[in-house]
Amino acid sequence: MDILTSLMGGFAVAVTPLNLALAVFGCFAGTLIGALPGLGPVNGVAILIPVAFAMDLEPGSALIMLSCIYYGCMYGGRISSIMLNIPGDEPAIMTTLDGYPMAQRGQAAKALGISAVASFTGATFATLGLTFFAPLLAKAAIHFGPADYFALYVMAFATIGGVTGVNPFKTLLAAVLGLLLASVGLDPATGTARFTFGSFHLYDGFDPIVAIVGLFAVSEIIMYFESHATSGAGPVKLGRALPRLREMFEGYGAALRGSVIGFICGVLPGAGASLGAFVSYSTEKQLSDKDGTFGTGDPRGIAAPEAGNNAASGGALIPMLTLGVPGSGTTAVMLALLVSLNIQPGPLLFERQPDLVWGLIAALYLANVVLLVLNIPMVGIFTRLLSLPQWLLMPIVVMVSFIGIYSISHSTFDLFVMIGFGILGYGLRKLDFSLVPVVLGLLLGADMENNLRRALSISGGEFGILLQSPIALVIYGFTALMLVFSFGIAMRQRPGAG
Repeated sequence: MDILTSLMGGFAVAVTPLNLALAVFGCFAGTLIGALPGLGPVNGVAILIPVAFAMDLEPGSALIMLSCIYYGCMYGGRISSIMLNIPGDEPAIMTTLDGYPMAQRGQAAKALGISAVASFTGATFATLGLTFFAPLLAKAAIHFGPADYFALYVMAFATIGGVTGVNPFKTLLAAVLGLLLASVGLDPATGTARFTFGSFHLYDGFDPIVAIVGLFAVSEIIMYFESHATSGAGPVKLGRALPRLREMFEGYGAALRGSVIGFICGVLPGAGASLGAFVSYSTEKQLSDKDGTFGTGDPRGIAAPEAGNNAASGGALIPMLTLGVPGSGTTAVMLALLVSLNIQPGPLLFERQPDLVWGLIAALYLANVVLLVLNIPMVGIFTRLLSLPQWLLMPIVVMVSFIGIYSISHSTFDLFVMIGFGILGYGLRKLDFSLVPVVLGLLLGADMENNLRRALSISGGEFGILLQSPIALVIYGFTALMLVFSFGIAMRQRPGAG
């Protein structure tokens, strides 16, 4: 009852005219920012922090606005993934696998409707978890050591083949390429430059956002011009402007499973929404893809990662609020804001500043409803983008991609890196390599290496530490079961199998 009483007090804070207006503004602005390739929630929140200071907002109001922008960005990232095969941010990569094929079949409205409902499901589940299970889950997450995180990343890479559904050898090569790209920059232990070729621009490695926009957006543009020049391909079929109600709930079971998986990934500090989306998709594929329809436009392939990444984004607030440890890059930015406002997140925050915490949680419930109400009618607007002539749409994509990347670092070098990744992505696609393993290797490689180094530092170089933790052993066991399960499915699907 204490929780419900506190939540009611939080709603009293959240429904004040100022906080309600900030929540609606944050949802709308976040959706637009999330839809732009290259920006994403981290940059969206960072860009609008000066707005919070300029408005001289109270800490609780500023946190409500930025959290709603965060949630809105996670909703918006699916739009360009489905419409243009260009992820708005890292977690939306998995949505392209089935979302874009549906759009190509004239089912863009259906795909956007499914993703909106799945996003609402995942975000609401995460907010419920934040309300009732924050202290318990935070205590569980704090027991994860470097060896346990390394096991988690091993599981991610071990199941890549099940996600892409292409040649396992090519998948492995693509993942290795991504890991090699992740090794560019300064060695985290010694500070020695690796594969920088004397360029100080590469000391920080490749920005994943720059790589993603290059691999997907630029390569998609090149592929379009090639196909248009050789075959005169026309625009994608528009289909209906709005989805039917029953269509939006297709794959709802996958959304519920993805919500649970994504939330758990979000609670683990550092795992983030990317891992939540990936594990949700790969698990759903292992459980449900009996007919090999994932990757060809299966509604479950949209619902699972969208619910997973939105649940993970909400789950990432738990370690930030209860431990003072950011669960993602975006919550790290929000943590910096709180510290600058002389607010110290941690176990005592719920006791010392309950209005701030419970006002935020209540505002997130309202934000989920606002985002769903905003996104369903806007499906018609998004699908109308497909009716634009391709000769007009593609230059707009180029312009948005370049502006989005340049706005992050104001570096022309990053624009050349983006073009380079675009050429690389075009070559890989021509050779029938999936781009997803490359991106996952680039995204997870640095964290995987850091956790391996920390574990070996603790053990004095003994690799046995990787197998000593019960948590790590459970993860390895689960990974082995998933591999055996996927191998069994593959054997049954072989031609001539009984």
